[in-house]
Amino acid sequence: MNASEVKQYRKADYEIDEAFLERWSPRSFQEKEIAEEDLMSVFEAARWAPSAMNMQPWRFIIARTEEDRERFHSFVMDGNRKWCEKAPVLALIISDKEDATHAFDTGAAWGFLSLQARRNGLITHAMGGFYKDQARETLGIPEEYEIQALVAIGYQDEKEKLEEEMQKREQPSPRRPVKESVMEGSFRA
Repeated sequence: MNASEVKQYRKADYEIDEAFLERWSPRSFQEKEIAEEDLMSVFEAARWAPSAMNMQPWRFIIARTEEDRERFHSFVMDGNRKWCEKAPVLALIISDKEDATHAFDTGAAWGFLSLQARRNGLITHAMGGFYKDQARETLGIPEEYEIQALVAIGYQDEKEKLEEEMQKREQPSPRRPVKESVMEGSFRA
């Protein structure tokens, strides 16, 4: 889906860079390898995310060989596995719990990664639908690291290549108005 098609689904309440509107989470991936420079630049962008006391608690375990991807597929829930098997790269995002703000900072790194991927002509789709305990065991992740999300990275393909039920969801999602997220002075429901 190109930028002008995305605009059919997303409109900002206030002026922002188009990159924020154009980034969304497609599920239809081409089975096409990503050039080393393009792939590593998304992790380079994540590297520069804000970090409390410069702790940089985020880590990425990636799978880009067929063997590694199959190992990752072993802990992905069926609903996600159906579409993410075509993604050429999977990245498990983990964070060092020693840092009190590890989840917050790692979320910022994921945001930077996703925007750089979009700039590189790639798509990303983060998912929580996987078995964290199985991922920890399969990949040998120590307990001091929290498992945050699994991200599929690649090139977008046509939505018609997805199962019919998924095709209906293959579009950018809207967001609630900013005024419903911002509270001034104190909490309100």
